Amino acid sequence: MEYPATRKMGSTPQERVDDIDAPFADQDIKAVMASIGGEDQITVLPLLDRELIRANPKPFFGMSDNTNLLMFAAQSLRAALFTSGEYESKPADRWNDVNRDWADPATFDAEPETRPGNGWTWVNPDRVVDGRSWGGSLEILGWLLMADREIPRDLSEFDGGVLLLETSEEMPSGTEVFRTLRNMGERGLLQRFSALLMGRAKTWSFERPNSPEDAARYAAEQREAVLRAMRAYAPDTTIVFDVDFGHTDPQLVIPYGGLVRVDGPARRITVTY
Repeated sequence: MEYPATRKMGSTPQERVDDIDAPFADQDIKAVMASIGGEDQITVLPLLDRELIRANPKPFFGMSDNTNLLMFAAQSLRAALFTSGEYESKPADRWNDVNRDWADPATFDAEPETRPGNGWTWVNPDRVVDGRSWGGSLEILGWLLMADREIPRDLSEFDGGVLLLETSEEMPSGTEVFRTLRNMGERGLLQRFSALLMGRAKTWSFERPNSPEDAARYAAEQREAVLRAMRAYAPDTTIVFDVDFGHTDPQLVIPYGGLVRVDGPARRITVTY
């Protein structure tokens, strides 16, 4: 079922909240999938009927700006995580980073061109980490921290967890990535997690159609920014770069708030739904 604000440009926060509350109230709806987020989704959070949603937990799928809702879901909808067991996540054999225009019908005539995968890059792979996942879009996480929303007061609940971070097609600079992570370190967040899964950097957009060489430089700059912050605040954390989640193609589904095993010695990541 599609809800009214899905196709309405400029819908108000209340109209969008109505579209979120409605499927949770409807007992015939078994899961909720967000087709897009919206950079102002943070304005929706204060208006949610939280008791209604908590009373009717359902699987919720979303990414990017939906980090706002996922952070709420991690605290309120954990009962809705799937119960089908453990699955191994694997690096993509091939991947794509260049988008095509959805307004052009020719876009859908053929599969997009892909390039060979290079696997994941591991840092401090000397341990096995079992923990619950938390995080999301780095840009949205930064905004939530500034607004002090959906961040638990007791940071100890993140101890031993798995931090998920990725960046969007807006392609924040390495400096911005470092500063956001530095602020997380100063707040005492980075040090809590035992592992960090860093999504493959989005390196191309319609506004910035990078050449392959420029894209590689951007990805390397971002990686160094992450390493710089982690060396300063959490030098022993196990890190895996280029994991295919978030703004990636293909895209792994990671259970937000679910159990994730990061097995450094075996170079394996498994998730439990």
